[in-house]
This record gives sequence, structure tokens and C-alpha cells, in this order.
Amino acid sequence: MSTLKFANILLERNPRSLSYPSLYCKAEGPVIENEAAADGSWLLSTKGEYDFSTYFNSLSVQKLLKYTTATKFYLHLELKGAAAHVLQTKGGVFSAHPEPVKSVTADLPASDDWQNVDLELAVDDETVLVGFTITTEGCVAIRNSYYSVEYNGDLNPVEFVLSTTTFKKESFIENNIRLVKDQILGSGEEIADHFNMYVIDNGRTLDVDKLSDEHVHVRPNQNVGGAGGFTRGMIEAMEQTPEATNILLMDDDVAVSPESIKRTYNLLRLLKPEYKDAMISGAMLNYEIGEDQWEDTGYMTPKGAFAPAKPPLRLTKFDDIVYNETFRLPKTIDPDQRYAAWWYCCIPIQVIKENGLPLPVFVRCDDAEYGVRCGKELITMNGLCIWHMSFHVRYNAAVERYQTTRNTMIAQCTTGFALHSDFMYELHNNIRLELKKFGYSNAELCLDAFEDFLKGPKFIAQKGAAEKAFMQANKNKEKMFSFAEVQQQAKDLGLDGFDLRDIDRQLVDGDKPRTLVQRLEDYATNNGQRFLKNEGKGYAVIPVLGWTYPAGAIHGKKYLIVIDWYNKKGAIRVKDAKRYAAITKRYERDLKYYKKNIERLRKEYSAARAELTSIEYWKRYLDMD
Repeated sequence: MSTLKFANILLERNPRSLSYPSLYCKAEGPVIENEAAADGSWLLSTKGEYDFSTYFNSLSVQKLLKYTTATKFYLHLELKGAAAHVLQTKGGVFSAHPEPVKSVTADLPASDDWQNVDLELAVDDETVLVGFTITTEGCVAIRNSYYSVEYNGDLNPVEFVLSTTTFKKESFIENNIRLVKDQILGSGEEIADHFNMYVIDNGRTLDVDKLSDEHVHVRPNQNVGGAGGFTRGMIEAMEQTPEATNILLMDDDVAVSPESIKRTYNLLRLLKPEYKDAMISGAMLNYEIGEDQWEDTGYMTPKGAFAPAKPPLRLTKFDDIVYNETFRLPKTIDPDQRYAAWWYCCIPIQVIKENGLPLPVFVRCDDAEYGVRCGKELITMNGLCIWHMSFHVRYNAAVERYQTTRNTMIAQCTTGFALHSDFMYELHNNIRLELKKFGYSNAELCLDAFEDFLKGPKFIAQKGAAEKAFMQANKNKEKMFSFAEVQQQAKDLGLDGFDLRDIDRQLVDGDKPRTLVQRLEDYATNNGQRFLKNEGKGYAVIPVLGWTYPAGAIHGKKYLIVIDWYNKKGAIRVKDAKRYAAITKRYERDLKYYKKNIERLRKEYSAARAELTSIEYWKRYLDMD
């Protein structure tokens, strides 16, 4: 039997590890990088217990047994310093804390020389993950430690490509390139000889000569959004020599541990034949609250919304990292509606050849559509992740109201995306929400999107059309102003008593109950804008997020002051029954056209699928021919 080093014991210094060290090691003393040494060692600095049964440093044996040819598991440690006791731990489905495996231990005497510990780990049918603790009598140094696996048969040949698309986010990209060069290409590990990185620079602002080398390739590109950028990466991967076997698509504005990429490569090497066409989906952790997982796979709801498959998890809790590995898709989620987002998604090149390239939709829904279209197994695993800014921080009506509306409809008609989702319901609900909150500009964005969908596939197929439409949506969306400007606007409107200094998040995010009569009134009149119209009185303060509906707070108001507290901006909306009427009339006209032409449109979009997802089309679109 042969063995493969699968996962390094990870200790690293960055803002996430410093703020949330329990993602790596739960300790009774500081764990410190040994800067005086050149061997990459770390110091378990004081007497106490150091528990590595964590998100990054436990081993997901249950999934490895399911998806890979691994049969046995081993732990290798290199330690020196004070006397130490090493103990294996494990976690099962109902483990709230790591459970000791007293049959797998090692005792080391105090020594100034490096001592090796090699343990075969005990795994039974109930074991979900394994880890270990080191209990020290004083300061102990640790280096070059890892889990390895014994496996059956031969390893899969893997030529690995990392592709990232960027638009004027130099600081994120340049840092990730540096990490790749230092910790992957410079690691001395096998992955370094089978790795290429393609940086698709849609903004054309990166220094190509400075950043590129034999394995890192910066490609200046037209501004074709994430969809076009990742498609360029796919084509580069297919046409390199040797041809890539797998491509990891990763967002530009993320923080990543290179160890996640190494483990992804090793996982690919070990996959069983029946899982070689699976996609590996990395989790999105919250960039600002680094221990919180937002999503690792998503799905389309029956009402046409994007949603995470798992509930939010706190990955410094042992029971949550066990839950993360044992999660089963509930019956309420249709597996045919599930996808892996492209903040971290590894796709086999053969799957791309079989299913074609993405749709030219610029941004939003490109990854969801592609995942649903391919319909492959989605593999997730603790330790495979990135950190990304949360969605409320970067809410953009041009994305949520224009791009999402148009692209979901195009995708459903073109490739049969999310056939059990009602995107017309989502359109109606979003327009209704915006109108009730006097968000007329954003309601018009929904209709702009709907009307562009109704133009048929020739519209979206045009080179440059997607970029132009997105830029226009950004111009047309509701304008946000600095707090100082909002305060002045409130004064000009005569909003006596309004003072932003009195506003806090509790007020912005709050609501109040409505009586049954008020609820019926709002339902019938859309907050006093039809039938029994009224001008409204006073003002309310509400959040900028389009999906919120503080019904009690906005009831009967004339002014709504929208607050984006994170970015310290806002806007004042004024009830306008005439504009409401114009938008609803336009919507009714669009619905009539939709009902009359939808069957024709479905046929036209479906017929355009082969061209829109072909290499020939995309090479022309990207000016690669």
C-alpha cells in the first residue's frame, strides 16, 4: 500500500488567524510563530493543552472514505522542547466536544532535538473526523506536521489550474499571487509541478511583466464581467500544455489560505472513479467575522431566490464542524436546483467539455446556472474555504434588481436552469417590495431587466451588450449620498426633528407591528398609492437592503430615509403616486407582451444555447480568435 501526504497541520499568521485562532488550535497558552528559526516552526509557548481538533486541523475521515480511495489515516508530528503527551481525538454525529481515543497516544521526553511522532489513527464506522491534542510541560516547538493517507490503486493524474477574474482590485489579487508563489509554487510539494494560475484582468490595471512568470499568467481582458473572465480562464486551461484536468474558479476579492488549494489538489488525486466528475465547493466564510460560515453550496428556492443549503455555522465550535461534515440535503431542497458558487469552485475540464461554457450574462447567476446545468456531485470539506465580504456590505441594486432578474430568466429559458423556480413570482415580489418602499428607481431596474430578457437571445449575444447594460443599470439605480448630504436634504424637505446623530442600527433595522386593519389597507393600497390614495405623513428610517420589508415602520409615511449604515450613505424617498401608476402601467404592458410571446422566446433561447456556450462563440466574444 502507498501513502500520500494529504493535509499539513496549518498554523499561519494573518488577520483571520490572529482574530480567530480557534479555527486552527484551541489552546491554554499562546501559539506563536518562531521568527528566530528558519525552519517554519511554531511555539506552543507554555505548559498546557493544545487542541488541534479544529476546522483547519481535524481530518474529515468520513468524507475521505466516501469519496476517495483512502483506507487508513496517519498523523506525523515533529516536536522538540519540553515533555509532551500526544493524544488522538475523534468526533461522531453527536459529539459536542472532541472525544479522546486513549488507545492512540505518544509520550515524548524533554529534548532539544527534534523528535518524530508517527501514529496510525483509529477510525470506526461512527467517526466523522479525527484530530489530536498535545499536552505540554512547557514550551514545545512544532514543525513539518501533517496527516497522510494510505490508499488503494493509483493516484489520479492532475494538472491543476487556479483561475481568478478581477476588475481593479489590485490589493486582493496581488496578495493572492504572492501567496501562490511563496506557499504553493515555492512549497516543494508535488502540486508545484502541476499548477498554473490565470489572472484574468478585466480592468487591465495589473502589471503583467511584474506579476507573471512561468506558472502565473496575467491576461489583460475586455470588461466582460465574472462570466466572461472565468470563461476565459476555462479556455486557457483547456488550451495550455499539458491540458488542465481541473480548474479552480476563485473570486478576486477574497482571502484564502494556500493550504486549502493544496488539499483540493490532493483530494483530486485520491478521488474514486465514480466521483472524478464531481465539483469541489469551497465554503464562504465571513471576511469580517472570520469564524462564521455563510454558505458552502446553494440552491434555488421554489420562489426563485438564491439561498444557502446549510444554516449559518460558527466554525470555532466543534459541534458545528461535525455538523458541517454530516449535513444531508433536506427533502425541502430539490437536489436538481443545487449549485456551487464561484468564489471557490473546482470543476473537471471534462465536465466543461461535456456541458459547454457559461452563458454571457456578465455577473450574477452565471455560477448557479452552470452548477445546475452540469448536475454533478458537490463535494465540500472542512478546511476548503475562502473569506469574502458579506452580502449586506456590498448590496448593489444594479446587481440584485437588474442582473439577477434578467439573468435568471435567460438561464431558465436557455439551458433549463432551475425549472422548479418561479422567477416571475420573484419579479412580481421585488417590484411590489420596491413600490411599497417608494424605491421607484429600483422597481424600474426590475422592468429594465424584464424588457431586456424579452428582447430574446440576440440581445445578450451581442459583444459588449452585457457590459453596457450593467453600466446603465448602475447609472439608473437609486443614488446614494453622504450622511451630510442626506441631513441637508432632510432640512430642505422640512423634515423637522430629523437628526442623523440620533439614528442608530437598532432604529434602522427595526420595525413595529401593524393592526389587521393596517395590514389590509397596505395590501389593498400598496402603502397608500392606489385606490384609496393618501399623501402620507412623517418619515421612517429603513435599511438599504432590497429584500427587507419593515411594513410597520413604513406604513402611512410620506418620506422614507434609506440608510446604508456600513458605507455611511443614504437617500430620501418621497411617496409619488403618479410615478407608482406609471411603473405599474409599464409592468402590465410588459406582462401582456410576455404572455403573448413567452413560448416563442423559450424556443429562441433554447435554440441559441449551443452557440452561446461554444468555444467558437466565446473566442470571438473575448477577442481571442
